[in-house]
Amino acid sequence: MPFKAVIFDLDGTLADTLEDIADAMNRTLSVNGYPTHRYDIYRFLVGKGLKNLVTRSLPEQARSETVIEQCYAEMLDDYTENYINKTRPYSGIQDLLNILSQRAVKMAVLSNKDDTITRKICCKLFPDRYFDIVLGSTARFPHKPDPSAALFLAEKMRISPVEVIYLGDSDVDMQTATAAGFYAVGAGWGFRPEEELLNSGAQKVIHRPEELLSLFDTRPLYSP
Repeated sequence: MPFKAVIFDLDGTLADTLEDIADAMNRTLSVNGYPTHRYDIYRFLVGKGLKNLVTRSLPEQARSETVIEQCYAEMLDDYTENYINKTRPYSGIQDLLNILSQRAVKMAVLSNKDDTITRKICCKLFPDRYFDIVLGSTARFPHKPDPSAALFLAEKMRISPVEVIYLGDSDVDMQTATAAGFYAVGAGWGFRPEEELLNSGAQKVIHRPEELLSLFDTRPLYSP
């Protein structure tokens, strides 16, 4: 059955958001007297939502509910002000979105990041509104890898799960795709290593965005 839709993860897939996330978290840690972390460490701390990131970034002995909630609120305020300082789309993403849009492929974004910031980033980086739906973390659905939100997006686009490609850069993304019955594709340019993607259920790993097009009919959308 040909694929008719793509659901994208955001961080590490559509956009390199790592340094803005890390900078906001490090400022929060520093203000509260806790040690900070290098960018390469944050590659393995992100992916399960900002509150989880705050928890994992704090020293173990400081992870009380009160400290986590305080630091989460501070980090979220900081990141909301500084979410786009260094964040950029990955090379080739804009061209990929243009081509998929020309071919009438339905597209959506699903992130474990706060819903408001997810929408702001997509609006800022991709103002042409390629996406049928953009959805971040809300109280309505559990975080990925629970497939509930992913299946909701497929339903809203009126696309069967077996017709959906899910493109993401982490174990969480591949587990989400597998649980939802999507075709799991790993973004090899993202935050996590290829081995993690394959071990977590990736059916294919690509290393440049344009490689995703090989999974679709390569004929032009409109024949002369």
